[in-house]
Amino acid sequence: MRPRVALVSARAARHLDEDLAPLLAALHQAGADAAVADWDDPEVDWRAFRLALLRSTWDYTERLAQFLAWADRTSKLTTLVNSPAVVRWNTDKHYLRDLARAGVPIVSTRFVEPGEDSAQALQGFLAHECAGEWVVKPAVGAGSRDAARYARGDERAAAAHIERLLQAGRSVLLQPYLAQVDRHGETALIYFGGRFSHAIRKGPLLRRGDAPTDALFAEEHITARTPAAEELQVAERVLAALPFATPLYARVDEIRCEDGKPVLLELELTEPSLFFAHDPGAARRLADQLCCQLPPPSR
Repeated sequence: MRPRVALVSARAARHLDEDLAPLLAALHQAGADAAVADWDDPEVDWRAFRLALLRSTWDYTERLAQFLAWADRTSKLTTLVNSPAVVRWNTDKHYLRDLARAGVPIVSTRFVEPGEDSAQALQGFLAHECAGEWVVKPAVGAGSRDAARYARGDERAAAAHIERLLQAGRSVLLQPYLAQVDRHGETALIYFGGRFSHAIRKGPLLRRGDAPTDALFAEEHITARTPAAEELQVAERVLAALPFATPLYARVDEIRCEDGKPVLLELELTEPSLFFAHDPGAARRLADQLCCQLPPPSR
């Protein structure tokens, strides 16, 4: 019998996830029967699948506890990829602290926690960073949702943004806005089974004066990109620093500092877009990796 595989999505994301159709086709060609299932659908019998592959569960950010509990339960019924341990670590951007301690170059980051004074935290950050522009975003978030870019003169609006997130019980990241993003964009390097697959360029996402988006993700301009050697080296350092075995899929998002050196912006191990449209063989590479890792059928 052909093994059954679930591609785990969300009701609001199904028609937005451009990776689903090519991955369904690639899994079929690789010898698996794949179907899309919503993570919070109570009618899904996860035991019917040999493996459940997290894909576009993009609505979890405002109900993280429910999502993590679902991941723990589901992992007892089938093999969940990436694993609950990986998901728990990666869904909160405090993981950047772990990677920085391991020597990974990251964008300079100041965390603001609930209970802190938002204006005071921002003032301290700006005094330390001397940043002309900066970004405010939640520690639990995806797709630039609830993130915004500010400049000198916007301190009151930025502090109000921080305060809104803190009042909702959410931790906040403050990061300098690196002008190289406007010229060079971001580079997203995608790995399957620890091996480099392909890369894309993202155009600038955050424009000064734009309010934080409340959509599942901000609109992106994507093109294929051949990564530079130093970008590949940073990505390898990131994967080597993980506190667990290299997961089945990973997306390493990098930007360049003012000196031109690449640094880690975010590491996506839970539900990243993998941009199959920009590399015709990418979906099949992931499907082959997945089929090689399928657990044996239960008796």
